[in-house]
Amino acid sequence: MVRPGSLLPAVLVAVTLGACSSGPTPNPPGPPSAGGPGIGSAPLNIYSEAGAGMLSDTAKAARPLVYVPHTSGAVWVIDPVTFAVVAKYPAGREIQHVVPAYDMNTLYATDDKGNHLLPFDPRTGRPGNQIPVIDPYNVYFTLDGQYAISVAEERRQLVWYDPHTWAQRDVTPLPDCAGADHADFSPDGRTAVLTCEFAGAVTVVDVPSHKVSRLIPMPRRHVRMGPQDIKLAPDASMYYIADSDANGVWVLDGAAMKVVRFIPTGSGAHGLYLSRDARQLYVTNRLEGSVSVVNAYTGQVLTKWRIPGGGSPDMGNITADGAQLWLSGRYDRAVYVLSTKDGSLLAKVPVDPGPHGLCVWPQPGRYSLGHTGITR
Repeated sequence: MVRPGSLLPAVLVAVTLGACSSGPTPNPPGPPSAGGPGIGSAPLNIYSEAGAGMLSDTAKAARPLVYVPHTSGAVWVIDPVTFAVVAKYPAGREIQHVVPAYDMNTLYATDDKGNHLLPFDPRTGRPGNQIPVIDPYNVYFTLDGQYAISVAEERRQLVWYDPHTWAQRDVTPLPDCAGADHADFSPDGRTAVLTCEFAGAVTVVDVPSHKVSRLIPMPRRHVRMGPQDIKLAPDASMYYIADSDANGVWVLDGAAMKVVRFIPTGSGAHGLYLSRDARQLYVTNRLEGSVSVVNAYTGQVLTKWRIPGGGSPDMGNITADGAQLWLSGRYDRAVYVLSTKDGSLLAKVPVDPGPHGLCVWPQPGRYSLGHTGITR
């Protein structure tokens, strides 16, 4: 997370669609079987229901589009086939991410400065009416779909909401987690791990009680642009934690108790995205214009893709078929489209200043955990 004017001065979305997001709720997920890859068997993959083309009926009804939020306050919409900008919507004061709802019926543009969400209907690509939400830098959903969680970074809180009515249900103070911005969940959904960018740590939250369990400092605590995105490995054996100032990825054990090692990737490690088969992890190195390709099961760095002419790859996602990786160019007023076959640049789309957590829609999976489209 970088707020305009703070770390990098050059960096300059009643009745709502959200309330109407009342389609059939996906069945609550059960935990995957315990253990890791077995001899003669496919490795455990908690993302196995989000493979290439595995679209739910709700996702199939969506119009394929890419939603680009900007910290300048707008959401731009791109046609993923032609790479043309097809719409521009004023969405608020500072739009950070476009977040798919748990049931995938709505996409929410998060405006932390304006304290609201702007819902988009994925069937039409059009926005609805604002929903008041406290400081929604980012939004996540519990695995059972019972709560939406606003990651209120400025207030150092998690604010828990009913995901259909957006009535506030609870608040979890995060006094030691300066810069809370990204999260992921254990396979059974009982544990959430949040990165604390300005504390050089992660906070572990007990989801059933909404209470903080512990703070885990990184072995080297970077408090300027420290821990960023976080991703649970497909076999649930570890959490990957991008750390911009460390120029790589910390590895937290699967029980979320201790940091076990570090993986150098590149300058400004920031976003983490899995390939459709979950065998590869893409790490965006925002300050050197590259993407590191990592074995998602072992953490081995396989290769590095460099964006021609440089860039600042930040947040995004994979297309439903797994063929393309879309990323915002945070400091370069651009969106990059990379081939996941070889990392070649397929398109570079000019956009407004400060593109951030773009959403590629639709996505495969049974349900969304939030952010830019974490699905399982």
